[in-house]
Amino acid sequence: MQSLILTISCKDKPGIVAKVTKFLFDNGFNILESGQFNDKDTDNFFMRTEFHKHQDSSEFTGLSFSKLKSDFEKQVAQDYKMKWELNFSSIKIPALILISKEIHCLNNIFLKKDSLNLDIRGVISNHNDNKELVESNGIDFFYLPIDNNSKKDQEEQIINIFKKTDSKLMILARYMQILSEDICNLVEGNAINIHHSFLPGFKGAKPYHQAQKRGVKIIGATAHYVTSDLDEGPIIEQETIRVNHSMGVNKFIEMGKDIESTVLSKAIKLHCEKRIFLNKNKTVIFE
Repeated sequence: MQSLILTISCKDKPGIVAKVTKFLFDNGFNILESGQFNDKDTDNFFMRTEFHKHQDSSEFTGLSFSKLKSDFEKQVAQDYKMKWELNFSSIKIPALILISKEIHCLNNIFLKKDSLNLDIRGVISNHNDNKELVESNGIDFFYLPIDNNSKKDQEEQIINIFKKTDSKLMILARYMQILSEDICNLVEGNAINIHHSFLPGFKGAKPYHQAQKRGVKIIGATAHYVTSDLDEGPIIEQETIRVNHSMGVNKFIEMGKDIESTVLSKAIKLHCEKRIFLNKNKTVIFE
């Protein structure tokens, strides 16, 4: 049975949950899952509700879906000045993936793409090594080499491909280049990066080298939204693994690949299922 997902953010006021649930009940819907959170520091309210018709919602037409959205705006959203979206849960999110040479995160995405609600529209790389792998999965590969003199032109090509493929999500799956402020602003809230450290520790280049030199006892991976501030974007998901004094950098790198892949795939799934809300430089996530 097809379900819909309603996401809401606004300033907190009494009666929001009651108003939303009454609207759904009055329109013949049954709630499958719902979560809400009031951030007392900012007075921001967030709500995610998944629901379906008491009877099969496959009967929805474009007209009835549009009327439902129009009615919700007039009867509920306007009163609370809500920022809201309504989507079918079955809709896959069109995405563009950026990689360099490492492919462990990409392989994990390929393996899980159906369960991630992801529609991969293409893979961009500044290296040509993985062209055959990508195309063997039936996905377009775009080789866009880069040097100090071509960075601006290369990023313009990335933006053009993102728009041409109608992508709504950009995934940096170990793409070892720093994006410009222009491209970060374009994809704000819709670009996910995997960083191979437990942020906010060991930002920037070679975090495993930094961690091993510092003698840490855990290493980690962090998936976060991309911003123009390097490795400072809102954090979505993190995981750690224990290490010890006997391990060198290469062992750190080897062990880190598994958690990088897991963390990135989980962050993608949360995003595609509309479970993440931006709350300034933090995230609210309904798992």
